[in-house]
Amino acid sequence: MDLLRDRVRPLYFRYLAAAFGSTFISSIYSVVDMAVVGQYHGPEGTAALAVVAPVWNVIYSLGLLNGIGGSVWYGLAKGRGSGEENRYFTTALLGAMFWAAVCWAAVVFWDEPLLTFFGAEGDLLPMAQAYLGPIQYVVPAFLLSQMLSAFLRSDGAPGLATAAVLSGGIFNIFGDVFFVFGLDMGIRGAGLATAVGAVITLAVALSHFFRKNCTLALALPVGLPRLLGRVWTAGFSAFLIDVAMGVLTILFNRQIMAWLGTDALAVYGVIVNISTFVQCCGYSVGQAAQPILSFNFGAGRRDRMAQVLKYALCAAAVFGLVWTAAVLAFPNGFVSIFMKPEAGVLAIAPAILRTYGLSFLLLPCNVFFTYYFQSVLRPGSALFLSVLRGLALSGGLILVLPTLLGSGALWLAMPITEAVTFCAALVLMGRAKTLTKS
Repeated sequence: MDLLRDRVRPLYFRYLAAAFGSTFISSIYSVVDMAVVGQYHGPEGTAALAVVAPVWNVIYSLGLLNGIGGSVWYGLAKGRGSGEENRYFTTALLGAMFWAAVCWAAVVFWDEPLLTFFGAEGDLLPMAQAYLGPIQYVVPAFLLSQMLSAFLRSDGAPGLATAAVLSGGIFNIFGDVFFVFGLDMGIRGAGLATAVGAVITLAVALSHFFRKNCTLALALPVGLPRLLGRVWTAGFSAFLIDVAMGVLTILFNRQIMAWLGTDALAVYGVIVNISTFVQCCGYSVGQAAQPILSFNFGAGRRDRMAQVLKYALCAAAVFGLVWTAAVLAFPNGFVSIFMKPEAGVLAIAPAILRTYGLSFLLLPCNVFFTYYFQSVLRPGSALFLSVLRGLALSGGLILVLPTLLGSGALWLAMPITEAVTFCAALVLMGRAKTLTKS
């Protein structure tokens, strides 16, 4: 695939199919765990995994920090023909290894205080620790596979990135059922299936380095601090998108327990999983566009960039419409997938899901806008959108709305946030004169 010469429409949708498969299947790790554990343990199991969700957000966000940031510069260097692309690959790899070591130490040595901070109380804490037990041994595999996926797409192997995640995801599905129910391991079995699946994903991704068409190679990263600064600056907004999900989950967990109770937290556990799928749709739109945009930005092909923008926004709009319609139409259907619901949960779930689900309409577009600005080296715009959506506006609304309007208003925080972020993104795009009529 020639990112500078192939027809844009089939090229983009080929990358979108691969990116969608990769990101969508990667969400299976947490979603299948939630569904199986919810069926085994009931609402308590679902609530325990909602507490663990921020751990995934942090790990995956650090993978994106290095993977997206490094692959943006990798693509720019290739598009310009500067020959520096593998310096950025090596820099991103070293950065990923550093953060993998930090996360590994945190999960192994400080799991109890971390989970308590994330909202674990009473019986939820030992359940969350049991799930993390097997995962503690393979934490780096999650972060490194996320980082490598971005470079596989930039090196012309989006299909392998998908195959890697598919392999681990398939094992995770069958492993969950076998370990949780077959061996009666409960929530610890779900953690074991997830851990083994992550190792399989990383092993398949590493097979790229034995292919003849692999151009990724280690190169001496002269001026490593400067290169790390470039990589982390370019990837920071993608990092913030995911880590902000973790921060917001913590805020939601705490506010739900303070205002609404365990049944509402169990419903929020379902929302976390649906949001993961919708977020992954936004990731796929952005990650499919990113290598094409970066290569063509480096080569000065603004005409091709405008076409990518058009197709990406159309794809994001379709994803948003489909997910919003599904949640509005079948709220308790989603609840039944992720747990064995009790009467109290079924009574409150429809109103909660239908209110929160309105945010899914614009979520994929807002995620894509961040990837777009990163790809064309406008980190300031990308950072502004990420902070507005992921922390400043959303966090403030989560804290303030229940006090001002009552506990039910908590679920309006994200719909309002997505609407305001979308308007801000349109203003930034207009100022940059990047919206092109065709």
